[in-house]
Amino acid sequence: MTGLFSYPKRKLRKLINEGEYEQAIEFGNDLEEKFSDDPDFLFIMASMFYILKDEKHTLHYINRVLEINEYDTETLSLKLRVHQFLKNNEIVIDCCKKILKVDSDNFEVRDILESIEEN
Repeated sequence: MTGLFSYPKRKLRKLINEGEYEQAIEFGNDLEEKFSDDPDFLFIMASMFYILKDEKHTLHYINRVLEINEYDTETLSLKLRVHQFLKNNEIVIDCCKKILKVDSDNFEVRDILESIEEN
């Protein structure tokens, strides 16, 4: 539980929230070895690169989170968004199905899936 309140991750989030992306990337890179198996850290990094519209780095961190927990719905939702942008409908459909397996009441994801399957 103490990992949730880890100071370095709070500092990283603060840098991102303040728009200090260059510093956040540098700080995140410094933390990466220590937090390489921490899905919260990896998700924070993925989210930052998503904000920066860097699909390659976003997917790198997303895939690392999903190696730890393949049904992490927040991460699957982020992956879904990236692949929607890239127009990779097969991957979007896969993400939707995994999310719905865990959260069958996710109507937004259900709508996305129905929209893709109709076309």
